[in-house]
Amino acid sequence: MSGTKKPNYILPIIVIAQFLCTSLWFAGNAVLPDIVKNFPTETNLLANLISMVQFGFISGTLVFAFFAISDIFSPSKVFFICGIAAALFNLGVCLELPDVRLLLLFRFLTGFMLAGIYPVGMKIASDYFKDGLGKSLGFLVGALVFGTAFPHLLKTFTASFPWQYVIFATSALSLTGAIAILLLVPNGPFRTVGQKFDFRSCLSGFKNPGFRSAAFGYFGHMWELYTFWAFLPGMLLLYNSKHPGQTLNIPLLSFLVIASGGLSCMIGGVLSQKFGAKRIATLTLAISGLCCLLSPVFLFSGSVYPFLIFLFCWGLAGTADSPLFSSLIAKHAPESLRGTSLTLVNCIGFAITIISIQVINLLAKEINSHYIYMLLAIGPILGIWALLKKA
Repeated sequence: MSGTKKPNYILPIIVIAQFLCTSLWFAGNAVLPDIVKNFPTETNLLANLISMVQFGFISGTLVFAFFAISDIFSPSKVFFICGIAAALFNLGVCLELPDVRLLLLFRFLTGFMLAGIYPVGMKIASDYFKDGLGKSLGFLVGALVFGTAFPHLLKTFTASFPWQYVIFATSALSLTGAIAILLLVPNGPFRTVGQKFDFRSCLSGFKNPGFRSAAFGYFGHMWELYTFWAFLPGMLLLYNSKHPGQTLNIPLLSFLVIASGGLSCMIGGVLSQKFGAKRIATLTLAISGLCCLLSPVFLFSGSVYPFLIFLFCWGLAGTADSPLFSSLIAKHAPESLRGTSLTLVNCIGFAITIISIQVINLLAKEINSHYIYMLLAIGPILGIWALLKKA
């Protein structure tokens, strides 16, 4: 593709494909109550399931970064291959698995292939939308959020069917998204063929104050976000158990709260065009940090409406800054290693999510679970400090 002219359908196709393929991310969590029946002695299956997807994603990002795959090879073809492979590995959890380690392996491999979908999708967008990247990534990360939430909605609609239908459906969606990218999204006009991986060159981005502050802001954001998503059904279940008269629809509300963040990503991307990505990211990170600190007030609430409004506010604020951090990182990254830099920062960010999830899971056994989520405020506080710190 020559010049900078791009068809109007490019961004919608990237967004839809990102949504379809990332529906695999929480597919295991959405059917967790059914999977647990096959492994009744596994007391930490929730934390371990999501941690294995995150660990697989981290491993994948390391491999992709080391070989600079999305910079050297066509990002659309990389996205296609990974979307197909992730769909197949996702189907593995439907097999009659005699050992929980095989279940965790399939989730690990699914996460590994997601490393060729999420950051590579951002790379494709950055190859098309050099100006207004925050807005474009707002829609793209919004699609990731909707994709992450979607298995919970599928679970709601397929409650009367075997749980495997959720897995079949998400794999079919991933296949569709992968094919759409291959057929409809060629290499972008701003694509620069990258060089081989140079660890020192990638880390050189951290010498740039703009890159460094965005990266550390993103790390603080990641400490909070995926742990909130992972334990959200548990918060709703806890509320039901503490209030016998309440029968909150846990899968549906989990979908709605997480999916609301997709809307805030898009709104945040649009607002960044007028007010600046860094300013909006700092504001939303502060709001989500405040939600962490106030969580006991609403988890103890006897009225369901303040509780639900609070969860939606947290869902909206917790995600809105994600595409803005990605756009700032892409803006300040070395141009020939933009895709690899995005992948490397994603890798570190998702490593932080594993630590956060496991810490909350372990401490929940020792501390009243109404108070435990205050610890998630550590990430936003440190992230804001990095964003406001003068170079």
